[in-house]
Amino acid sequence: MPIGQVTQQVKIAAGLFWADYASLGAQVAELEAAGVDWIHIEVRDGKYMDFAMPRGGYDIIEATCSSTSLEVEAQLQMVRPNFSVFDQLADLGVSLISLPLETTNEMIFQNITYIKEKLGLKVGVWAWQGVPAAAFEQFIHPHIDIIEYESRAPFWKPTTGGKSPHTIDPIVLETLRKLHEMIAAAGMQDRIELMEDGGLNAGNVAQFIAAGMTVGEFSSPLLKGPAGKLQAGSGEITAAAQRLRAVMREASDMYRDANGLK
Repeated sequence: MPIGQVTQQVKIAAGLFWADYASLGAQVAELEAAGVDWIHIEVRDGKYMDFAMPRGGYDIIEATCSSTSLEVEAQLQMVRPNFSVFDQLADLGVSLISLPLETTNEMIFQNITYIKEKLGLKVGVWAWQGVPAAAFEQFIHPHIDIIEYESRAPFWKPTTGGKSPHTIDPIVLETLRKLHEMIAAAGMQDRIELMEDGGLNAGNVAQFIAAGMTVGEFSSPLLKGPAGKLQAGSGEITAAAQRLRAVMREASDMYRDANGLK
């Protein structure tokens, strides 16, 4: 389903963090065929997270957009992204640009309106765990299509098997619940998506759906297994997506109706 059209069924945003970039196009095509709702790409400039190399460059975005008919999100992990960046992303074919609250600074509403009004794209805002729910208040606004909250990630620790590097602390669920309440109080729960990013899996996703999440971002559960990255064409990616969808469908039916949370 399209970004920004909140539905009774909670959506899957397939993150490409754990993609096998040697077969990126085939993996993206299989994710689409398996029924994910859109593709989520982290676009990192190497300054925002200065311990890490740039990630999700224009070549990756171009290859992804050319491999799917799904909407593609560029989640910017950048310091002070500017109009030139937005123009290039629009030219490459992304549908949604998500801006980081912490580093877009005083230009954030200028950037939101430029993306929405000048480029005609969808726009979101996101922040890491540690940013309070109150910081999102002014972004519960008709221009905003999605609010994203990301759990912390102790990247200095090794990951094992198919597990995510993210850690979900109790405050993540509490903050997500507060964000849902803010969106509902503003009468916008039918038009602003609420996404949790990082650490979600089939074992914990139901509690986030119960708290008001309308989109979950998943990478490890869709692209990574105990033996390493899942391979396109093997059926592993399709099976992973179907297992996740079944759990989410059951939870959506339990906690949601056509108007949002029951």
